[in-house]
Amino acid sequence: MSHSLRVVFAGTPEFAAAALAAIHDAGFPVPLVLTQPDRPAGRGMKLQASPVKRYAEEHGLSVAQPPSLRRAGKYPVEAEAAINLLRATQHDVMVVAAYGLILPQEVLDIAPLGCINIHASLLPRWRGAAPIHRAIEAGDAQTGITLMQMDAGLDTGAMISEVRTPISADDTTATLHDRLANEGAKLIVEALVELERNGKLASTPQPAAGVTYAEKIGKHEAALDWRRPAAVLARQVRAFDPFPGSVATLEDGTSIKIWAAAPEPAQGGDAPGTITSISPEGVVVTCGEGALRLTQLQKPGGKRLPVREFLAGFALATGQRFQLPEAK
Repeated sequence: MSHSLRVVFAGTPEFAAAALAAIHDAGFPVPLVLTQPDRPAGRGMKLQASPVKRYAEEHGLSVAQPPSLRRAGKYPVEAEAAINLLRATQHDVMVVAAYGLILPQEVLDIAPLGCINIHASLLPRWRGAAPIHRAIEAGDAQTGITLMQMDAGLDTGAMISEVRTPISADDTTATLHDRLANEGAKLIVEALVELERNGKLASTPQPAAGVTYAEKIGKHEAALDWRRPAAVLARQVRAFDPFPGSVATLEDGTSIKIWAAAPEPAQGGDAPGTITSISPEGVVVTCGEGALRLTQLQKPGGKRLPVREFLAGFALATGQRFQLPEAK
């Protein structure tokens, strides 16, 4: 099926590439794709194209990679060129998903039918950069995708539609990301079909109550603070998979990444960070409340292993302690 509604797409990671693929597969013309400049990545720190750029190039779509779209920013020449390109590209609507650059009002005003953003939370909860991680970390029972009309604020625009999904006890950021990317891709195609049919989309302002901000995940957050409750640490482990991983550091300074863990009642009154039992079922560590059973671990330079395999190549002893990170 082919459509006449022309869509400029702006996005960068896998989450956005899923939406671009769905829009393109549905037959909407995509005259231009905006994505972030190639970034150094991996061991060799070679420049790598974003998932959105890779998809666009494989499907013959035009790509632009301005470092900024703000005339008043550090790259005024490149910003002006990108704005001129957008103005010269005939299109009806702009779709934005995890693009990572600020879009000033003059950019939002270019598309005749406005800009639609695909955001991975149930707004106004978790506006900002890391909504999937923060929903898991906070223990939210559900999350979802919200489509919204973009305005110049940070995820403050009027809501067009949403889809909800429960967060299960074994969801990680990786599993929830993939589910939400698929849901977002379906939802945006439905919205574009309706926009093409009706020339507009109904939207509702976000409620003023319940606003939270999902700060970007920092590597400094990776350290497990054993003074916290085991249930909170178990959520952190799930939220920080695949990035940045949760880190437990032994008193000798060896850092172990923890990829899977479950809370359970504590046995005895050991200090937080103490290993109280070791078995093929898990390494149990005392927490501020309860204990955490570590079931998938990774030694420096190693790979993720189930606890039984990990222990075959790494000696741990009961009574050993993990460091407590400096309290913030």
